[in-house]
Amino acid sequence: MKLAFSTLGVPGLPLSEVTALATAHGYHGVELRAHPEEPVHTGLGAEERADVAAAFKAAGLDILGVAGYARVAAPGDDEPVLAEVRALVDLARDVGAPYVRVFPGGGDEQSAEEADATAARRLGTAAEYAADRGVRILLETHDSHRTGADAMRVLGLVGHRQVGALWDVMHTWLGGEQPVDSFAALSPHLGYVQVKDIASAEDTTPVALGAGVLPLTDVVEVLSRNGWDGWLCWEYEARWYEAAEPLPSLLGAGREHVARLLNESA
Repeated sequence: MKLAFSTLGVPGLPLSEVTALATAHGYHGVELRAHPEEPVHTGLGAEERADVAAAFKAAGLDILGVAGYARVAAPGDDEPVLAEVRALVDLARDVGAPYVRVFPGGGDEQSAEEADATAARRLGTAAEYAADRGVRILLETHDSHRTGADAMRVLGLVGHRQVGALWDVMHTWLGGEQPVDSFAALSPHLGYVQVKDIASAEDTTPVALGAGVLPLTDVVEVLSRNGWDGWLCWEYEARWYEAAEPLPSLLGAGREHVARLLNESA
């Protein structure tokens, strides 16, 4: 398995410093949070996008994915959501990222079945656009579709190889799903896995990998046992928790912790 970290953990940090951190601490790639607060977002021009791709290539790093905020199950008209997804797909293609992250975002004003159908319809429509650009759209286990079983209700309806799953291990755990069950549900569609650790179920402040309550050992064990050799991405939610310890000081120990888990599972 290869290891990346998300720029959500280093809000607004210039890309030159992001790549320096990744190479210094032995990471293979970076997930780029796509937001106007960040150096990379859908408003970048062609030359700026080319510069992003060149910077990572020069550093010998992969851009794992573009983490967007489109909510594919949200109530309302399809077109604004599809336009947002298409913009993210174009950005991913231009910077050389294979994946785009989207959220479910189903609202309380609709039933679960309606949210599933809305998400599946939009993802199915976006799939062909993504296929033409060599990008895969990943639905994250999050908010209204927190567990692997929830996400599979949508992905089963879509049935397109260009649409898959992003397993956020915190949300499936908070949803009461065991790692072995999350993997069983998501494995046919799994793009990559977001790992993290938190203080408790009631306090989701990010902490160093291995210092919290999430079942990371079990996650790595089930991935290894099933021969999965994709990406693990550390999503440290520093942007939402200003009191959290700065991620740069944790990156080295985090990589070592994951390496130990991988060795033990082997």
